[in-house]
Amino acid sequence: MAAQNCLVANDWICWDYVTSRSQELTDATLEHIWITGVSVLIGIAVSVPLALLARRGRHWAAPVLGLTTLLYTIPSLAMFSLLLPVFGLSAALVVTGLVLYSLTILVRNVLAGLEAVPEDVREAARGMGYGPGRLLWQVELPLALPALLAGVRIATVSTVALTTVGSIVGKGGLGNLIAPAVNSSFKAQVLTASVLCVLLALVADLLLLGVQRLLTPWTRAGARPAASPSPSLSSPASSASAPAPAKEA
Repeated sequence: MAAQNCLVANDWICWDYVTSRSQELTDATLEHIWITGVSVLIGIAVSVPLALLARRGRHWAAPVLGLTTLLYTIPSLAMFSLLLPVFGLSAALVVTGLVLYSLTILVRNVLAGLEAVPEDVREAARGMGYGPGRLLWQVELPLALPALLAGVRIATVSTVALTTVGSIVGKGGLGNLIAPAVNSSFKAQVLTASVLCVLLALVADLLLLGVQRLLTPWTRAGARPAASPSPSLSSPASSASAPAPAKEA
């Protein structure tokens, strides 16, 4: 009876709510993960070209960084209202808004990583016949990975939180449970959905940290320095003798 009475008593912690609404919680969690994942992936795809454009000089950096910063200052309700005539009440509306918000973090981190690549490494690559495209993909971006992945981690955690705002158009994942529960003072639903949202952010951050450590082994503390002062450019790890492009977050 105690487990059943927690719903009647409107307790904050109620396992009966979790078991009776497990499918609803699962569906909301999966939608939350899907919206967050798609938003971050699109944000990465957009931020890299913007960072490359900003790197071309101050006359490009100022408008790119200024615009992405301006977008982040727009309140979410206003952002969704501006996008509503284009996307309607759909998941695309929420994803687009989240992508625009993520650009502030991602563009700056990609740009910081690219600018931290030592110039002597670039010169060595050019001397070995690397063209601009090959230099970017095989030298600069691998060395910029620590800063880029640190930005992805921050953007992902931020997007997990912002996804809940999508509940205003019915596409907010766990936010679809939190918003009505707050209005009706349904304590168990508010707490359960909020805890799941926090757990999603923690799990996503830990997974991305593991990916970062796996892809950037040369940034780990105590890594053996390269014996030769002239790094080979065949792989990112072989460039470890160059100054570290950015600290691991």
